[in-house]
Amino acid sequence: MEHKLTAPYETWRAQLVDSRHGTARILLRVRRIAVIGIKPEHVGGPAFDVPARLQRAGYTFVPVTVYYPLITSILGEPVHRSLATIDGPIDMVVLFRRSADVPGHLDEILAARPSVVWMQSGIRHDAVAETLARAGLQVVQDRCAKVELEHMPTL
Repeated sequence: MEHKLTAPYETWRAQLVDSRHGTARILLRVRRIAVIGIKPEHVGGPAFDVPARLQRAGYTFVPVTVYYPLITSILGEPVHRSLATIDGPIDMVVLFRRSADVPGHLDEILAARPSVVWMQSGIRHDAVAETLARAGLQVVQDRCAKVELEHMPTL
């Protein structure tokens, strides 16, 4: 699929969020978060702990698993296999995928039209980030949402 780039060169870079102040503004604004690559509790790790922390902080989240076909719910929420099966709008998509796997989610993210895409710590894909930013989405790369939440500055 060819992606339509809408933001001019001068403005798309403003959609790339790389400051604690910028992430705090995002976390104050978003309410419903889809987590692609979430893992079940018995597997644990950041791909479970971070969504659990976001849920405890009051965010509504939608788990989107990549593996674990027998899992039907995580943290009490029904599991989806794709953003396309989620009813209603998503404010933010959080990615727990290897950087090399991020382009495989580009089409479904663009179709879902969240206002923010957040790539967790260690996850970065500059070409995808540019495409998303040019489409008008804010993009955070290589930052942990849990850490940013716990260290939010006063705005």
